[in-house]
Amino acid sequence: MTKDNKTTTKNLTSSELPQRCILHFSMLGIPLREHELEAALQAAEKNSLSHLAFLDLLISDLARQRRERSTERRIRAAKFAERKLLDEFDWNFNRKAFDRIQIEQLASGDFIRRRANLILVGQSGIGKSHVIQAIGMKACALGFRVVYRTSAELITDLTASLADKSLPQRLRIYKNPDLLIIDEFGFDRIERLECPEAAHLLYKVIASRNQQRSTALVTNVDFDRWGDYLADGPLAMAFLDRLVEGAIILKLKGRSYRASKTTTKASSSRPSHNNSQP
Repeated sequence: MTKDNKTTTKNLTSSELPQRCILHFSMLGIPLREHELEAALQAAEKNSLSHLAFLDLLISDLARQRRERSTERRIRAAKFAERKLLDEFDWNFNRKAFDRIQIEQLASGDFIRRRANLILVGQSGIGKSHVIQAIGMKACALGFRVVYRTSAELITDLTASLADKSLPQRLRIYKNPDLLIIDEFGFDRIERLECPEAAHLLYKVIASRNQQRSTALVTNVDFDRWGDYLADGPLAMAFLDRLVEGAIILKLKGRSYRASKTTTKASSSRPSHNNSQP
């Protein structure tokens, strides 16, 4: 602080100094309100806070709000099908299928920092989509850029880009995120039949991200069936090689949660038969 600034500050009255501080915060792009500053000053006086403790009290809530807004923007940009959290997942239903410690470790974002891929393979209904979207949500909170698409949505978007000649721009959109989640790989038969180039388009996305960004793929198609699924054996091998290189692969087996819920509902709605006579 210069001598002139010290003199100017000393000449300010007790009512003028808070306004000056708010102006400084505004110039720095920090939206501090007068009542927030006043509350912090009162707390500092009441609790005899040090200068650093007062500063932390003043800006910590503002920093939290900014983090929450940034996280919300990243979540909206990701376009998840549903906002899922690991805290909401029923770990007991398929206890042997999902290793909770392993899944929570994945949610720490370490594999994204290492630019490793993640592949979840298993039958439908066991909770793969819930888990991968929850990992994606946590990645957004950690500051990573995430894009979520089903395989069908991805093929449809890339196919449309062929018509308007915007494929290079669309590929850049899928190349740049820290984490690209491709869900429901195996539920896109209609889209693949409508676009003969579908497998090649998917390959372009995977190849562009190879060892540069993390890709998470969720599928019910085991690796030995990818050649039939993509209808091009050599391309399937190239696709698989780039995806599984250094990847974390979870092969999941368990009961279908959705089927179990449907069975439970059907049983509860079935009328009971009472043989006793009135």
